[in-house]
Amino acid sequence: MPPRASNASLLCPLVYVLVLFGSLLGICLILGGRVVMRHHFVRRFVRGIRQRTDLAEERGAVILEETKIEKPRKNPRVSAIEMQQVRSLTREAEKALAQMKFDDAERLFIQALTINPEAFDVQAQLAKLYLLTDRDHKAEAMYRQLLQRHDDISYHANLGLAYYRQGKYVESCFAYQEALNRDPKAPERSAALGRACIAAQRYEEAAPLLDKAIARLSRDTALMHLLAECYLQLGHTDRAEEVYRRINKLEPYDESVKKKISALAKA
Repeated sequence: MPPRASNASLLCPLVYVLVLFGSLLGICLILGGRVVMRHHFVRRFVRGIRQRTDLAEERGAVILEETKIEKPRKNPRVSAIEMQQVRSLTREAEKALAQMKFDDAERLFIQALTINPEAFDVQAQLAKLYLLTDRDHKAEAMYRQLLQRHDDISYHANLGLAYYRQGKYVESCFAYQEALNRDPKAPERSAALGRACIAAQRYEEAAPLLDKAIARLSRDTALMHLLAECYLQLGHTDRAEEVYRRINKLEPYDESVKKKISALAKA
């Protein structure tokens, strides 16, 4: 009886070991099968791509290789040479401009911008040239482009003038207003905006602007005429008469002003 009990106690651990090894073997077989299947699918995918590539080449398709494009770095020496060329062309253009050779000046400015399109000072000079030669649509385009990067008072003012000459009076008012916002104490800014407002028939806005400008430009009779006309449009005949009397003191021999004073006095 005792020997049989001993054999049974030895068999139990052996069975557990066999079961454990069997489980591990099963897990390994399952994982190995998955790896083999995945490898098989990858090989089929790559084989399919190769087949499609071969077919495309047989049909005459050209397979382009991808190339990494790197932005070339500018040589500092080249940049210095270009800067010197731009300066030289700008000086020549300014000389041509002083001699009233506008076509030559335009050509030289454009050459300078071809070398360096970011030369904003050259762009500004070319825009001013277009304004000077009554090519207002070109001046408008250039000043609008300049203002996208440089908030300059003169750009706003010159854009207002370009608009005004083209009869775009409302746009002119907006541009002149931007200039006035940045330089509110300059009477010329108020006067320019006042003129544009009259042209746009915005008399209520024009009157105080012109009055403000005349307070500083007290002998500018042209502005006074505009202000008097503005008051007449608003129906303020008494104010208009007052302004004409101020003009009469500065220009006592202007008969047209005397007639207007007489007509307003009788009204």
